[in-house]
Amino acid sequence: MKITKRDLIVASVTACFTLTCIFANPKISILESSIFDWNTIAVKNTKIGSVKTFFRSQTATLDELECHVTTLNPGEDSHPPHKHAEEEVIIIKDGTVEALVNGEKKKVGPGSVIFQASNQMHSLRNVGKTPATYHVLSWHSPGTLER
Repeated sequence: MKITKRDLIVASVTACFTLTCIFANPKISILESSIFDWNTIAVKNTKIGSVKTFFRSQTATLDELECHVTTLNPGEDSHPPHKHAEEEVIIIKDGTVEALVNGEKKKVGPGSVIFQASNQMHSLRNVGKTPATYHVLSWHSPGTLER
């Protein structure tokens, strides 16, 4: 069997493509047990308040787990009513918010917990006279993360 110039070109292109795929797609790191110190997380100012992103990563059982803390200025909405595949838990730290849950708007304050189910319309608005701060935990179960 004779190896032709065409065979060598096809083999070279295949090898280059394979190596590119290996090096261009590094292994995704899995979030391990960790501590995130409030005082070390950077604050990003936004037009409606601020946000501190603690982590956003794949875990051993989830395609993605995210935790951030949002502070909304008085009278501001976090975003227009919307829905998404991931579920989320919101824990109110400070202030008074109005949450859209199951088609109803309800006011809640510090210590309250809001669960937003998958693909349910929701929104959040600061209805108080002071900034409202809340923790958000959201997760993508396997197969729900759009890449």
